[in-house]
Amino acid sequence: MLVKGKWTDEWQPIQSSDEAGRFLRQRSSFRHRLGVGANDPFPVAANRYVLYIAYICPWASRALIALRLKGLETVIPVIAVDPRLSEQGWAFTGAMGTDLDAETQARHLHQLYTRADADFTGRATVPVLWDRHTHTIVNNESADILQILNRDFSPLARTTIDLRPPEREDDIEQWNQQLYTDFNNGVYQAGFASTQGAYDEAVDRVFATLDTLERHLQSREWIVGETLTETDIRAFVTLIRFDLAYYGLFKCNRQPLAAYPAVLRYLQRLLQIPAFAASVKPDHIKAGYYSIRALNPRGIVPDGPRLAYLTAAGH
Repeated sequence: MLVKGKWTDEWQPIQSSDEAGRFLRQRSSFRHRLGVGANDPFPVAANRYVLYIAYICPWASRALIALRLKGLETVIPVIAVDPRLSEQGWAFTGAMGTDLDAETQARHLHQLYTRADADFTGRATVPVLWDRHTHTIVNNESADILQILNRDFSPLARTTIDLRPPEREDDIEQWNQQLYTDFNNGVYQAGFASTQGAYDEAVDRVFATLDTLERHLQSREWIVGETLTETDIRAFVTLIRFDLAYYGLFKCNRQPLAAYPAVLRYLQRLLQIPAFAASVKPDHIKAGYYSIRALNPRGIVPDGPRLAYLTAAGH
């Protein structure tokens, strides 16, 4: 991680733990929104901003899905890091179909953080929304970037989809909080637990959420209301990684997704939407997660699982 702008140690997956051994996630540091006024430091404009992502990362992938759903591909260029975590975290290598950073000439993502703040202390995470004009990070919080893409960039979007309709906002926020606490972050709390009690608590919450989703989706297509919302994106990014990584590596192996037929049908339906399907690179997901030495010291990437729903989606 970075300490006062200097890289100090080999990358470590466990950010912090509480006294009970529960994994704690770092808070995002750059939280600006975009404005439309002439004097706004970050105005809405085409080709001014760059989105940095990793296809392994669920938080980055949900920003990428939103960008494509809104039809902003020609407005905001995307740069993808190597999915395999190096000793200095995310790197630009050009391997596995990823990108070199022609934008800033950085070799590692953490160099963008020190360009934005020479004294930055913390972890260099994705996604990152970068401003080409001021050479700084606008935002590195995926929840904010979802709103930036959905609302701030609406004047430049090619589609009229609203991922957070005002009349559904309370329900969306309620579901978002439950999914984040017990599922999106819950799988990490299971995988990175440092005590049996912390693991048991986390894995119970993960599968309680899957039970809730199974009941909820038996008679409906979407989680909130009658149309696709950002809540579906938040559910998708963890579901699509579940069998590929969380089931085995993160010890969330009580049951595979096949044990949840309504959830599996929902996942397959989302995979038929091009913006969702294009965000999924199984080889990146497996290579990335299985590069975490604390969980997989020898770095061996498994051959499977061979999943019918991914094959049907062209993966």
